[in-house]
Amino acid sequence: MPVLPIVLRTDHLCRAVSGRSLVDDVTVQVRSGEILAVVGPSGSGKSSFLRLLNRLDEPTSGTVLLDGVDYRQIAPGELRRRVGMVTQRAFLFPSTVCDNLSFGPRQRGAELPQDLAQELLSRVGLAGYLERDVAHLSGGEAQRVSIARALANAPTVLLLDEPTSALDEAAKSGVESLLRDIIRERALTCVIVTHDTAQAARLATGMLMLEKGRVIKAGTVNEVLHA
Repeated sequence: MPVLPIVLRTDHLCRAVSGRSLVDDVTVQVRSGEILAVVGPSGSGKSSFLRLLNRLDEPTSGTVLLDGVDYRQIAPGELRRRVGMVTQRAFLFPSTVCDNLSFGPRQRGAELPQDLAQELLSRVGLAGYLERDVAHLSGGEAQRVSIARALANAPTVLLLDEPTSALDEAAKSGVESLLRDIIRERALTCVIVTHDTAQAARLATGMLMLEKGRVIKAGTVNEVLHA
């Protein structure tokens, strides 16, 4: 089998705030189409690490490379188009589903064609929701719109921060299945933060375990969970 290219790489990545180390010397690489799960106890630096990957927070030292390019050489707007993010709770703008999907493209002076918006909604199981007010969506529906909004930017990397932890079991199962299919279809490179190691085992190909911001285990899911 051919060796897949490295899409995302961190190089001695660190972040400290007020003398407290949140992320401490993390070096990892994720290849095209791979899903890396980041696990660890509460306060271990999982979400802090994820926020560094598209410069929502700034590293104290070290860096991130996207397709081999130091991400400080990429304009922030372009970086966040290429490295999409879905958070634990769907922070949708008070308006219609259509306006939410169109936000990213409009930031770069483009319009999202309505047929593409409809296609994205169909893909996340929300056909016919284009003009619906987001205030009337269930939690699971809102998270699906959040995923569609990230996909509207055609990212190459998708960051997922506890994407199902606010959902009930039925919605969680549906969103997991959706993510698995979309990541495979689009050959997305993905990093998912989760406290749920069973979810990590279901979704991920590789795993990084953090404790106090440092990597304590890394490898395949089986290697990390059963070492």
